[in-house]
Amino acid sequence: MPTAIVAIPADTRELDGYVWHASPFQYSDAALKAAGVIPLIVPALGRDLSGYTEIDAILDRVDGVMISGARSNVDPELYGEEPTEKNGPYDPDRDATSLPLIRRSIERGIPLLAICRGIQELNVALGGTLATEIHEAPGNLDHRRPEHDDPDVRFGIRQDIAIDKGSCLYDILQDEEAQVNSLHRQAIGELAPGLSVEARTQDGVIEAVSVDGASAFAVGVQWHPEYWAQSDPASYKLLKAFGEAARAYAREKRG
Repeated sequence: MPTAIVAIPADTRELDGYVWHASPFQYSDAALKAAGVIPLIVPALGRDLSGYTEIDAILDRVDGVMISGARSNVDPELYGEEPTEKNGPYDPDRDATSLPLIRRSIERGIPLLAICRGIQELNVALGGTLATEIHEAPGNLDHRRPEHDDPDVRFGIRQDIAIDKGSCLYDILQDEEAQVNSLHRQAIGELAPGLSVEARTQDGVIEAVSVDGASAFAVGVQWHPEYWAQSDPASYKLLKAFGEAARAYAREKRG
């Protein structure tokens, strides 16, 4: 069986006077140990790339794309709203890398898994908007992470979601309900054309989507399957399905 390689766009971080291209360990670890693919971190150089020629050069060398979560939010100007200090921080280089990677991977039929910030980037990339500070909306749950020193508590599985029985996610999990570790303060607002809702929380917040008519696996989730990838069955099944799609793409590409 050919080895599949999956691209993970990096964030930019300032540390010790340098700008770093970095990605949280959990995503690479989950890609390797749960999805069974080799992660390849792609520097966030999007603003220095001239277009799809360079994006295609990246995608020619991989068999899937995983869009990770991050501390930053998508720049609101990309969906027609004004940036505010409260809604930050922002990472324009990450936006300029991830959004074209998302669009082009869908166009080329390359498997795509978009996680947390990733599902928001997926929605914006295809023409949707984001709702910010959703915990302030009347009737909404508080989806933010608990303030705690222990990351296992912060990333605890605590939220119920309802899954559409006809969805890709249902096919993977074989259940109309699941518990997830969703921790976020913004979410999909206006759903992008070409996306279908796969799961919601009890207050109606969108927790999973898929790309309509995609020729390969193309799913976005608002929660963090990477954190409990090896111990939570639902997280493992999702990542495994993505890995299987990447390996299938690799087999087809290499004949």
